[in-house]
Amino acid sequence: MALITPKCMKCNNEIKGDEKILVEMRYPKRKGFTEIKAFLNVEGKFICEECSAEIKI
Repeated sequence: MALITPKCMKCNNEIKGDEKILVEMRYPKRKGFTEIKAFLNVEGKFICEECSAEIKI
């Protein structure tokens, strides 16, 4: 199985382990997810901490 390396959708930098990120995604219809990393890689768009500081929430 090939590992997916998450990247920031703004600056395209690789997301490292234990880094704070912002994830843009739809709230899931189903409940009881056990493989959250796999789900996030498929459904989420990652934004690194530096780029998320530019976004006003």
